[in-house]
This record gives sequence, C-alpha cells and structure tokens, in this order.
Amino acid sequence: MTQGRSSSATSAATISKLAAPPRLDELDPIAARFVQSIRLIALHEKAKRDPIPELALRLGNVEVAFKSLVLSQTICGVWPENIHVSRHCCRLMSHDEATIGAMVQSAAACDRAGFEAAIEGLIRPERVHRLWDAVLGLIAAEARAL
Repeated sequence: MTQGRSSSATSAATISKLAAPPRLDELDPIAARFVQSIRLIALHEKAKRDPIPELALRLGNVEVAFKSLVLSQTICGVWPENIHVSRHCCRLMSHDEATIGAMVQSAAACDRAGFEAAIEGLIRPERVHRLWDAVLGLIAAEARAL
C-alpha cells in the first residue's frame, strides 16, 4: 500500500512539474539568446520578412544571426511537428522551446549525451547529426563574436 502512495505522489509531482512552464532565465545565455531568436524568426516568417537584419541588430553579429537562422531551419526540418513558440516578450517557454534550449545548452557544454537525451524519442536517430552540426555552428559563431 505504501508503494502505491509513493507512486501516486511521484506521478503527481511529475504532472505538477509538466504543468509549470519553464522559464527563459533558467537557460544559459547562448540557449536563451537562441530561444529569443527563434521567436523573432517565427514573427518575421509570419510577416514574410527577412529576419537577418533584425537578428543581427539584436544579437550584435551577422554571423550569429545567420547561424541562428540556419539552426532554426534545421530544427524545422527534423522536428516531428510545427514548433510552438511563446511571444517574444514572454519569460515563460513552450515545451518545444524548453527542449530546444536544453539541447543548445548541452551542446554549449560539450555534452553530447545530454544533447541526445534532450531530444531522445523526439528526433529520428538518423537526423540527430544534422542538428548537432547546426548547433555547433551557432556555438562557434557565438564564441567568435565574443
């Protein structure tokens, strides 16, 4: 009987954790900047405008802006469904943004296992290398911009 209560408590805690949206400020700076970038890219896509000029202005570097766009296009190409993004001004993340943020954060820490764990069961295994390469491209551009 105790084990059943423990299992119920664990399930309730898991559900509670899923119900609370993750916050943007929980990510490292590179991951947070990229999540903000995909929001801006989505806004420009909806308006049918080129996002690079505004991305470059906000990110302070054309190469970082370009690599952010490349990564977002790669994500769109491998993600199993449309990506849900929050408003640009919102500090809370959608579950897609949280997954993407965790993926970028792991790659920035050179944690391939953490990167793969963040997207396990979501991305087909044969597509993971494309995503890894695109994330590393963004991280290298961010490093050069410092």
